[in-house]
Amino acid sequence: MIRYLAVRLAQAVGVLWAAYTVSFLVLYALPGDPVRLLAGADANDLTEAQLDALRAQFGLDRPLIVQYADQLVGVLRGDLGTSLVTGRPVTVILGEALGPTAALAAAALVLAVVFGSLIAIAANYTRHRWLANTLLALPPLGVAIPGFWFGLLLIQWFSFGIPLFPAVGDSGFASIVLPAIALSLPTGAMIAQLLSKSLSTTLREPYIDTAWSKGADRARVHLRHALRNAALPALTVTGLVVGQLLSGTVVTETVFSRPGIGRLTASAVQQQDIPVVQGVVVFAAVVFVVVNLLVDLIYPLLDPRIVTVGRRSRKTRATNGGGPTTDDGELPTAAAERPRELVEGVRS
Repeated sequence: MIRYLAVRLAQAVGVLWAAYTVSFLVLYALPGDPVRLLAGADANDLTEAQLDALRAQFGLDRPLIVQYADQLVGVLRGDLGTSLVTGRPVTVILGEALGPTAALAAAALVLAVVFGSLIAIAANYTRHRWLANTLLALPPLGVAIPGFWFGLLLIQWFSFGIPLFPAVGDSGFASIVLPAIALSLPTGAMIAQLLSKSLSTTLREPYIDTAWSKGADRARVHLRHALRNAALPALTVTGLVVGQLLSGTVVTETVFSRPGIGRLTASAVQQQDIPVVQGVVVFAAVVFVVVNLLVDLIYPLLDPRIVTVGRRSRKTRATNGGGPTTDDGELPTAAAERPRELVEGVRS
């Protein structure tokens, strides 16, 4: 377990470094001058000497490698820099935007898991073929619908047509309902599609036949025996789901005029506020890494065979003179590979 955690932590550090480095290079490759954008309409009235003084003030006149090294050291110390537009610390700006985004993402995740799971379970539980086909057609439709268009439809229907919820702003629970529904649509569709395929495969396993032979009823077989193992592939893509929610907030918060990290990102990219954009990238990478690490730790609790395989790998290598193992020192087995195969099947 110690080696397992060490490998995962090393991978997490590598992901964070790569995300920061790529974002740094991409932002500095963008056309335009951040200092001129910062000056706005007054940029044409400033002399080149004044523009150079502003570049020196923000440290933009130094060589690129020096800027990268200084900023990387600051990130390691917990200092994400200062906004070029507002002059405020990036950590303070992110802290103010985190609350509304976290509430929106949490509400969207709950809706996506609940409705995605219900669709998948109902499609495999029903005895009516037409109903199953109808339910299984919903996830591809949910993925295909553009998020901004669905958000505008919700505003038209439930804000202007039937004034149940506010169209814009962040004024309490009612204002989060429509954005959460719009944000949860593609995520819930992904969960429903993956879980329904996994349930269909799991219900054909031999141990399910054993449960039927012991007299278990239909609900017990589906919900207790099949659902626990079928949920493993869905848990595998939790990191992707969280990443999709974070990226979706950019569009959703813009459509519904909500404060948060999404609107902050869009505004920072437009203004080429490099420290803020990099702070958002680092924050998103940290969330992605932490979620995936938690998934790796929870996975053995749902499927004890993974832990068993890890414990038996040393004995197997000792008895057979060294056999094929994975990078983490675990033997490749059908139990460990089946969720990945299902994920790839759904993606294809």
